[in-house]
Amino acid sequence: MSVFSSKILRGVAAGAATVLFGFTAPAAAQGDYPNAPIRLVVPFAPGGSTDLVGRMIAEYIGKSLGQSVVVENKAGAGGALGAEYIARSKPDGYTLGMASVSTHGSNPAIYSDLKYDARKDFVPISNVMSVPSVFAVHPDVPAKTMQEFIALAKAEPGKYSFASPGVASLGHANIENFMMLAGIELLHVPYRGAGPALNDALAGQVDAITDNLSSTLPHLKEGRLRPLAVLAAERSELLPDVPTYAELGFPEMGTGGWFGVVAPAGTPQEVVDKVSAAIQDAAKDPAFQERARNLGGTIRVGTPQDFANDIESAIERYTRVAKAANITPQR
Repeated sequence: MSVFSSKILRGVAAGAATVLFGFTAPAAAQGDYPNAPIRLVVPFAPGGSTDLVGRMIAEYIGKSLGQSVVVENKAGAGGALGAEYIARSKPDGYTLGMASVSTHGSNPAIYSDLKYDARKDFVPISNVMSVPSVFAVHPDVPAKTMQEFIALAKAEPGKYSFASPGVASLGHANIENFMMLAGIELLHVPYRGAGPALNDALAGQVDAITDNLSSTLPHLKEGRLRPLAVLAAERSELLPDVPTYAELGFPEMGTGGWFGVVAPAGTPQEVVDKVSAAIQDAAKDPAFQERARNLGGTIRVGTPQDFANDIESAIERYTRVAKAANITPQR
């Protein structure tokens, strides 16, 4: 064998060793997770409730894990684009995602063409908190209570309108459910997003809206909207005089939206356990608890199985609503 040939063989062997170690190093490094910054993908635009909760949890789990957690917004298609991105990411723990009752509840129930499976393509890590949604009317609507509003709607079916972020959105599904339960008919006015819907509700272009408390609270305090009901397990400390749907006789409306953390399917259990423990640590921090209260949120951190149960319950509820109300998705 020539000297030249020997050099080639040694080079090939060295290259093979490099490739081998390149593939095995991440597995060997799992015990040191995390040893690089982590991305937390939020499947909605900045400023919304999912984004606000995501940035909070990113800050606190970053402290616990000893690495920066960078929030990356990937909005579109009611959260479906971002959820698909999370599902298709490498399952190494360095891409996590925010899941909401939209991405992992109403979307899977309504859309048959989703490019992700809410049950199979993710590992639930933990729910983080629930934030109530509020049914509110413009002050020009002559109803001070939900009972009065229902009476008005029954007296003149189709007269009163409600705004939603779009056809087949979570807001649309929630009001369709309420109309069926209350036996009323409202005019649906869909918008391209929650922001434009809220703007027209504030302007009186539509009579009513259901939106997250964190988005509507400033306007409720200013009297630009009048709250009639909250979708939550219990009354909000920020709106103590506003009853829940359950108190009004509509327990089938559920207990409101939630926001949690997931990882792509196949993420190692050791990584899931570490992130879950970091979320548990965040929930115990008094400063985190105070910030959650300021959002109107209720902390609901639990086990991965608890979160999987939350997801399953949401899919089942909105599947029933979509079928009963014949909600037809649009893209």
